[in-house]
Amino acid sequence: MAKLLDCIDSVCKNRMVPFCLFLMMASASPSPSQPRQPMQDPGAGQYNLPYELPSPDSIKGVIDRVYRYFDSDNPFRIVDRKTGDPIENRTLLNPQADLGMVGNDQIALWAYTMGVTYMGMLKASEATDNPTYRTYPIKCMKFYCDWLPYFQKLDSAFGDLRNGFRPVVRTSSLDDCGAMGAALIKIYKIEKDPRLLAIINHIADYISHRQFRLADGTLARQRPQAQSVWADDAFMCVPFLAQMGDLTKDKTYLDDAVKQILQMSRYLFKKDKKLFDHGLNVHNAYDPNFFWGRANGWVMMAIAELLDVLPEKYKGRDEILSILRTHVQGVTEVQGGDGLWHNLLDKTDSYLETSCSAMFVYTIAHAINKGWIDYTFGPVAQAGWNALATRVGRDGRVEGTCWGTTFASDNVYYYHRPAEARASHGYGPVLFAAAEMLKLLSNDKIFIQEGYRTYHYRLKSDIKK
Repeated sequence: MAKLLDCIDSVCKNRMVPFCLFLMMASASPSPSQPRQPMQDPGAGQYNLPYELPSPDSIKGVIDRVYRYFDSDNPFRIVDRKTGDPIENRTLLNPQADLGMVGNDQIALWAYTMGVTYMGMLKASEATDNPTYRTYPIKCMKFYCDWLPYFQKLDSAFGDLRNGFRPVVRTSSLDDCGAMGAALIKIYKIEKDPRLLAIINHIADYISHRQFRLADGTLARQRPQAQSVWADDAFMCVPFLAQMGDLTKDKTYLDDAVKQILQMSRYLFKKDKKLFDHGLNVHNAYDPNFFWGRANGWVMMAIAELLDVLPEKYKGRDEILSILRTHVQGVTEVQGGDGLWHNLLDKTDSYLETSCSAMFVYTIAHAINKGWIDYTFGPVAQAGWNALATRVGRDGRVEGTCWGTTFASDNVYYYHRPAEARASHGYGPVLFAAAEMLKLLSNDKIFIQEGYRTYHYRLKSDIKK
């Protein structure tokens, strides 16, 4: 006890803190899981959102609420779109057949946002060791496989009917298939359903041989201009190519994934900003830059998906890792003061947006856990997560997500994109972020130290015993 008092006395002298004030502050010190009380420590700062170490139980609670927002015993059905009557007979072809919703009509069955959501549920299942979270994506894709042959017959008999199965029956864009294809491969690794494999192979053929590319092989779009490169497409193709390479052991897919990241980065990554431009109209050498948040999130998550399966010495891996590290640095520098990121990252008068914030939290936490970036970025992910958690309601609705956004040519458009819970782009990223934050908090190599009124992530091996 005497040694402890001597130690305290020494600290007080060196820091010029009166001994009585030191004892008062120590006795009033809050636990890491509780918000600080400025009245107890006037130097602690006053925060609009929690500035604290989140508990694993609180993170699991967010996962559970988001999952329950989606889950139901029978979320989908096939109906006559004119009458609304259910269709159960798969032998009688009805050209009015379409996908009908049960319960939450904001949720799709097949969409790129759902691909991210399905993968987020699988991540949550792994992080929590709870197989329940796998149930929904598996159930949804079983339903899809059950009915796909019926809609393929409809297409053969009546032509393009533009129903909910069109993205597979008449695949015509990366949005139709890339993110969903990556989710399908991850589900297939669990279920081994050969019907899933048939769809996966169809998607592989589309991306590898039929999707529009520039002369140098970069996957691109013919909108809004004849040749346009979109940052979004990093996620719409690379995770699938990475998963396909891992599934088949065919390095052709990995080579293409590496090429896409490197070439899209050469077109879109602005080294002075350390951020990705949303898109490039190739014909315009003076094409303006718009640093849209979710576009940057798509690229960052795509790189993480690729690095997860790319062998250590693979050609191009080091360059991709360098891009990720620089990108994380740039994103960190524009994080908002309350933990979230702005819809236009470099414009602080644009609103704070949920989906890109979740994407950044996930990738930063994941990159720390994987050892790709320095552990001192931990507080960035922690502060971001605390802010994200406030945007998930008791019913699991994720608020503040920017609606689907095209590649535009003026700031006014980006500033005025609506943001709300009906935009499904936020749900999957929040699940990704939650799952990875659980892993970060339990990372056995890292010690999270609360001190000097902030948080420091340190290597346990660096702490003197």
